[in-house]
Amino acid sequence: MEAVHVSRNPEIMSGALCFIGTRVPVQNLFDYLEGSSTLDDFLEDFPSVSRETAVAVLEAAKGSLFADAQV
Repeated sequence: MEAVHVSRNPEIMSGALCFIGTRVPVQNLFDYLEGSSTLDDFLEDFPSVSRETAVAVLEAAKGSLFADAQV
């Protein structure tokens, strides 16, 4: 994931990877999606995270997952 969208600071949320400029752990996004909530549900509950940022994090995770996959 690009550092532009996320940050980790031991002084914030016990060092959890958070959306930059927020105290919202990135894990929350994945927890919402795993629990069958939508991206819109997540964004409604965490208005400090922009749609653009959430989508960028999801795309970075997808890119990381498939980086070594052969087509």
